[in-house]
Amino acid sequence: MTDVMLSSLSPLLERPGAVPAEGLDAGVVWHYGDPVREQRRLADGQGQTDLSHRGVLRVAGPDRLSWLHSMTTQHLSGLAPYTSTETLILSPHGHVEHALHLVDDGEASWITVEPGTVSAVLDWLNRMRFMLRVEVAEVTADWAVLGEPVARESEPGEPLAWKDPWPQPVAGGALYTPEGAEHPGWAWREVLIERAEFNRRARSGELDNSAGTWAVDALRVAAWRPRLGFETDHRTIPHELDWLRTAVHLQKGCYRGQETVARVHNLGRPPRRLVMLHLDGSEHVLPPAGASVKFAEREVGRVTTAARHHELGPIALAVIKRSTPVDAPLTADGLAAAQEVIVGE
Repeated sequence: MTDVMLSSLSPLLERPGAVPAEGLDAGVVWHYGDPVREQRRLADGQGQTDLSHRGVLRVAGPDRLSWLHSMTTQHLSGLAPYTSTETLILSPHGHVEHALHLVDDGEASWITVEPGTVSAVLDWLNRMRFMLRVEVAEVTADWAVLGEPVARESEPGEPLAWKDPWPQPVAGGALYTPEGAEHPGWAWREVLIERAEFNRRARSGELDNSAGTWAVDALRVAAWRPRLGFETDHRTIPHELDWLRTAVHLQKGCYRGQETVARVHNLGRPPRRLVMLHLDGSEHVLPPAGASVKFAEREVGRVTTAARHHELGPIALAVIKRSTPVDAPLTADGLAAAQEVIVGE
């Protein structure tokens, strides 16, 4: 059963006023009729968001952590139970292919991945098993994900959760924000619950204070938080998105794509950089993902995610050429846009 088929069964889509999301988030709720109120609720640390379209993998076996450590960007060997981490799968040339949200419960590593990618991740992991003592299984049909604005790890005896490390730098990482820049806060975690229990809670009204993905995206953009499939394309390297902050360990052993990560970090700067755009709100429109970002009528990048924030107004993340001056006035799909530097020149 595919991710889209599973997510289309979410009972929260049956709630009065629920508007389904499109694109990569198709199959879950975009908003319930009042996305600004939903944002404020999440910003106040309340409510949940249906992420049941995310893929879920379970990796068991005594070699699981050392095996995952050897293939991905993060230091996973010896990871303590109930400690969340983020790691990337890179191409041989160092381009971002997959982002894994991982937490181990002491018996198995649980991984959630972006909608539509679970089969590709599962196939790649199975091809890399060799003779190691690991067992990889997709469990999306049995487990659902709920997002909530909580910055706390789960504990034994309660549902297992992956706490997003963003934006706190992890050991072995590196920062690409300008020196002295104050990074916005972000509190988020993904709670794993059995799908039958998720369906029961949704139908019983226990999730009636839920917020849609519109609200989450607005808060994510304001937090400068990159997301696979939104801020990434086939050329993306982690440095461009400040992803070495939470997902890459620069002192660990060899893994696929490490040469590019080390070379760019040690010898140069990434060819592109992530920015947040404050958009002209007088037109009451948002630029679509992929819209052209221009400086002096010359295209310098693309919008990746646009949103309407409950305090900041219309904002967007965009990936632009590193050579673009940090004080350059930009336009995004014809709208005036002032850039806020995330990844420095």
